[in-house]
Amino acid sequence: MMRIHQGVDIVEISRFKEIVLRNDRFITDIFTEREREYCQSMKDPYLHFAGRFAAKESYAKALGTGFSGSGIDHLFQEIEVIRTASGKPEISASGWAAKIAKKRKIKQCSLSISHAFNYAVASVILVGGE
Repeated sequence: MMRIHQGVDIVEISRFKEIVLRNDRFITDIFTEREREYCQSMKDPYLHFAGRFAAKESYAKALGTGFSGSGIDHLFQEIEVIRTASGKPEISASGWAAKIAKKRKIKQCSLSISHAFNYAVASVILVGGE
């Protein structure tokens, strides 16, 4: 039997920017080097960081873990938003995040990120086996 897992998250971009500006380690703690390079190359990096943050939250929610509990020390770094050649965003999971996905027999992941006005939203759908 196939199982569908979904996670969604919305981030207020201005509030996200305030958090980043107050905590100079936030970006390096949450985002991988590739994510930082991509976002910082954009005209409005906070918009893109917020979208990727929402994607990471959505993935953790779809896994059924969220960002609380034991074993999640580096979970934000283990959930990476990458871009395909076409520009479509995808999730690359490693470490503990990959172990949970394997345990849940996740075979496919679909990610969508969108920005409107002062918000970034992301939705993740995971397809797994029994």
